[in-house]
Amino acid sequence: MRPAVLASVQVGRPRQHGDADATDPLDRLWTSGFYKDPVAGPVRVGVTNIDGDGQADLVHHGGPDKAVCVYPADHYPYWREALNRPDLPPGAFGENFTVEGLTEAGVCVGDVWTFGGVALQVSQPRQPCWKLARRWRVKTLTLQVQQTGRTGWYFRVLREGVVAPGEQLALVERPHPEWTVERANTVMHHNKADLQAAAELGSLPLLSTSWRETLTRRVTQGTSPDQSKRLNGPLGD
Repeated sequence: MRPAVLASVQVGRPRQHGDADATDPLDRLWTSGFYKDPVAGPVRVGVTNIDGDGQADLVHHGGPDKAVCVYPADHYPYWREALNRPDLPPGAFGENFTVEGLTEAGVCVGDVWTFGGVALQVSQPRQPCWKLARRWRVKTLTLQVQQTGRTGWYFRVLREGVVAPGEQLALVERPHPEWTVERANTVMHHNKADLQAAAELGSLPLLSTSWRETLTRRVTQGTSPDQSKRLNGPLGD
């Protein structure tokens, strides 16, 4: 088994992009913290953010359950070929941490990972929104990420501290080995009629509040929710 390593760190403040007078919707003015720049040296990780990072939409992004966005470096070869972008850089999916040696199949909800001076806990799979598609001008990209399960995940911060690229991650606690991020994605996005699985996943106290609420509502209503707003509107990660 390969060691898990923090390959790179990216941060970015919200800023404007596009042209207010553009006719193409993809070129119109918008504000986002999606664009991330690499950090070469140590950076401090706080309870709700990494130094130098920020979100434009604080209703649907950020907060304790989504303090750090993580994406596997192992997925980049796939996307570079699928999108015909051989130079697609780390941070291209808006992530703060790009990690080697970990994917959704090997990370579980509630996992506690330590490295550098921090302790971080997996809170939920990432649920990408429309800004990913707009960033790369591929209208179907958000849906592609969801359907392939190559979503990444979020960390909440249990212990603040300083981290730097190249540090090795250590798994110190795994309370729910049966609930990989991969399986959670399947329940949320693919097996929507499996209300028993939705109830089981939604009952996990270590799952993010937003995911627990969505799954509980699904079970209560007895039907699967329409996810189209998460793909095309302001919801999502």
